[in-house]
Amino acid sequence: MRITNSLMSQNFLSNLNNNMNNVYKYQEQLSSLKQVSRPSDDPLKVSKIMDLKNEIKQNKQYKNTINDAIDFTNVQDSALANATNSLQLIHTLTQQAANGTYNTQDRQAIKTEIQNEVETMMDSLNTNFGGRYVFAGQNSTTKPFTVNKDYGAFSLEYNGSKTGNDNLSKEIARGVSVELKTDGSGLFNLKDGTGNIGDLFNDIFTALDSDNVGDLGNLLGRIESQIDNTVNKRTDIGAIQNRLTAALNRNDSEYLNLETSLSTNQDIDLAETYMNYTMEMTAYQASLSMGTKILQTNIMDYVR
Repeated sequence: MRITNSLMSQNFLSNLNNNMNNVYKYQEQLSSLKQVSRPSDDPLKVSKIMDLKNEIKQNKQYKNTINDAIDFTNVQDSALANATNSLQLIHTLTQQAANGTYNTQDRQAIKTEIQNEVETMMDSLNTNFGGRYVFAGQNSTTKPFTVNKDYGAFSLEYNGSKTGNDNLSKEIARGVSVELKTDGSGLFNLKDGTGNIGDLFNDIFTALDSDNVGDLGNLLGRIESQIDNTVNKRTDIGAIQNRLTAALNRNDSEYLNLETSLSTNQDIDLAETYMNYTMEMTAYQASLSMGTKILQTNIMDYVR
């Protein structure tokens, strides 16, 4: 009889301990609102939660990169819009100067206007965003376009990188990169192979100084070609903006999916957990009540 009662006591204490552990587990979950608090609770689930948190952190980093790239391309687009306006004004002024009714004084006044507009255009192309020149290629801290007017002479220089492909690459998702069109050499060198944009402006100034109406008329086509070149560059940047916007939408969707998955694996169902806690607490209290009788029986056996 004593052996039987002893086994009953051991079983009781074991079951009571299990009940108490279950009560503690649900208390801890209700306190933290998390399914697991340490790796020993569920190693596989903890590993999955850690992986999801790393994915979310990486997702946020990609989002910052995408937003920065979108802001960067917006600045580029604005700069090219201003540069296009300057070129269109230079075209209009050159067309006016090609009119045979204008005299030398008129053309010198137009030359001054064009020179000022050239500098305005270069200021646009030298736009800086967050400490980076947007058309300097890889040399993003170097001012790309310089206007030289020493001793009355006029020239333009491009100081950006000139290695052939000087666009900046940005990783916007795992294994996915986009190239920002930062190579300004295409804006500097004329597409028709007649030199660079500085040569074009010099030819305009030479024709104005010599009152060469014929040359001024011929230069209009070259200015139009440069306008088309600038507009095409702006179109390329617009395509990149569309791609970045689509990438941002995918990033947001992925973030929501990751957060949902993390919540499923990490967060408790409050109502269900509280119900389980109540059930385990009831079982624990019932075990305590029953245990009192079992232990009293054992004591009486020894007293006898």
